Amino acid sequence: MSEQPKTRLATDLIHAGRIRTDLDENAEALFLTSGFTYESADMAEAVFANQVEHFQYSRFANPTVTMLERKLAKLEGAEACRATATGMAAVHAAVMCGLKVGSRVVASRALFGSCHWIVSTLLPQFGIASVFVDGGDMAAWKAALDQPTALVLLESPSNPMLDIVDLRAVSDLAHSAGAIVVVDNVFATPLLQKPLELGADVVVYSATKHMEGQGRVLGGAVLGSKKWIEEVFQPFFRNTGPSLSPFNAWVILKGLETLQLRVRAQSESAEKIAQFLDSQPKVKRALYPTLASFAQRQLAMRQMSGGGTLVTFELHGGKEEAFRMMNALNIITISNNLGDTKSLATHPATTTHMRIGAEERAKLGITDGTIRLSVGLEDVEDLLEDLTQALAKV
Repeated sequence: MSEQPKTRLATDLIHAGRIRTDLDENAEALFLTSGFTYESADMAEAVFANQVEHFQYSRFANPTVTMLERKLAKLEGAEACRATATGMAAVHAAVMCGLKVGSRVVASRALFGSCHWIVSTLLPQFGIASVFVDGGDMAAWKAALDQPTALVLLESPSNPMLDIVDLRAVSDLAHSAGAIVVVDNVFATPLLQKPLELGADVVVYSATKHMEGQGRVLGGAVLGSKKWIEEVFQPFFRNTGPSLSPFNAWVILKGLETLQLRVRAQSESAEKIAQFLDSQPKVKRALYPTLASFAQRQLAMRQMSGGGTLVTFELHGGKEEAFRMMNALNIITISNNLGDTKSLATHPATTTHMRIGAEERAKLGITDGTIRLSVGLEDVEDLLEDLTQALAKV
């Protein structure tokens, strides 16, 4: 086979990573098989001894899943990728695979609720010290990373308040402390931000979100260097089993074909909606990385090529007004998912961040009046009209 030409993003989203069988199928093949066969017992022994390359068992690797992993690695600019059953499986495996009793983890306080639980509750149960810092406070990062540390975990932009972390500066500090840096890049997607280029070591995703993009299946991904994936991550992954279903991988592969078109259109609409909300007297504040009023706008635009598909805003009247507005929406649906073609609204204090507690929510700026809006592909004028009529009910 001739050497493949270097191609650009839109082409990679369609063609990268493909494994074509001798049947010459056009769409990626779906390998719904749990296991694989061998020509002889001798071959099976050689495969398990890593002397012969051959698929063994779909918990370890599967051709459809491998196509997804190759495509994601190309998009991210990573040497290697492993796909997981969910986004949280990706975070859990990426964090736990290299830790042991006595390890130390430093994390940005602004984490998704389940990620926050892993750091605050799960890690200490295994004798792993965990420290939270405010992601935008470089002095706090310096103080936390003034001693040996195994791992740094952060989101940027964060869920739901869109806090931005200086990835280059934090990565430099983390590496000086001996830590690897794991970045949850789900809000930015690989299209709008490249954490590995900014110093991070590992990137994790919930592929359930923008990558799949239509609210059908769950999936996750972990990306990093070939050495780290093979030597640190793969033994944990192989033996604990957070593997992705081949069917889900196939659905996500098809979703990726339109990722650029969707994220671009959704981001354009999100910016218009953020500007609208920022001008409304009933809105206490609107958060979106490109807004002039966004405190971290300069840093966000230095790291990101666009503002993304999420808008967060706060109403003056707390939970009562937030619920009244959300219940008045006609087109925008109430759901805790994001990155969907359908616009979705959620109330973080009573859903995604309910279990971290009121005190921790207050530290993150998540009030009872906060609403997170994931902007979909509907006509933006229809969305603006829906928000206008819902605000009128407040």
